[in-house]
Amino acid sequence: MSHSHHSHAGPQSGNSKRLLWAFLVTAGFMVAEVIGGLVSGSLALLADAGHMLTDSAALLMALLAVRFAQRKPNARHTFGYLRLTTMAAFVNAAALLVIVLLILWEAIQRFMTPQPVLGGTMMVIAVAGLMANLISFWLLHRGEEKANINVRAAALHVMGDLLGSVGAIAAALIILYTGWTPIDPILSVLVSCLVLRSAWGLMKESFHELLEGTPQEVDIAALKRELCSNIPEVRNVHHVHVWQIGEQRLMTLHVQVIPPHDHDALLHSIQHYLLDHCNIGHATVQMEYQHCTTPDCLINEAAPPAHAHAHHHHH
Repeated sequence: MSHSHHSHAGPQSGNSKRLLWAFLVTAGFMVAEVIGGLVSGSLALLADAGHMLTDSAALLMALLAVRFAQRKPNARHTFGYLRLTTMAAFVNAAALLVIVLLILWEAIQRFMTPQPVLGGTMMVIAVAGLMANLISFWLLHRGEEKANINVRAAALHVMGDLLGSVGAIAAALIILYTGWTPIDPILSVLVSCLVLRSAWGLMKESFHELLEGTPQEVDIAALKRELCSNIPEVRNVHHVHVWQIGEQRLMTLHVQVIPPHDHDALLHSIQHYLLDHCNIGHATVQMEYQHCTTPDCLINEAAPPAHAHAHHHHH
């Protein structure tokens, strides 16, 4: 089954090139936004710069993770470094949450004591920031690798950034035409809420993967039923564990079968079925002719009730 392991090498190098460019563009403009925010006294610009900072970090982590993921597995790390990408996404989301809190805090301070804001400077920088984000977003979305959680995470960041720049431009326009400065903290709060939403989703998804959660699209109860109904020799499927590392899905399961004429052919058809229907490229199948009684595979479940429960839950 090992041939399916390194099939991601092609897209990954494209990913890393795109991530590198997006990182350089974003980091460059982040510096411009910080300077612009300080000079013009605009919190919306600083909010956007904070955004771009997490963005640059996101892109950098995604880049490193993609590079690490290309390393071959070894005896100490039998899955290679695929998990790094998920960890990067998690750290990334956590950093975003912290930045959002800082901006909200500063916005509250600004409401108490309004600060002067230079609309013109703010406008120029915000437009430049918008351009930078459009370039990064385009770079990240040109790829066909929508599945990579890192590139997706990075694109999410940049998307939030785009909205942030639009917010800063809007605030600059309002300040230029009306002189009403409270719009600056108001829009910085709106930008932060958008960031919060994407960060929370990313955090949940990466946390689920770090906890060895079952991938979203896999329905274990249905999978058990389908294996029994589609492969005639299969009587019962139990002790199923499915998890995901990087983009690779792994599975272990016990299958009670009617003793086949050809053991290997049956094993092959089970693995083939899992690959075709659930995109599980690496399945470890324990085939049994008698009813399973091994206590050691019950990680922490009372076997019969749990299965009855799974079925019941599904109907």
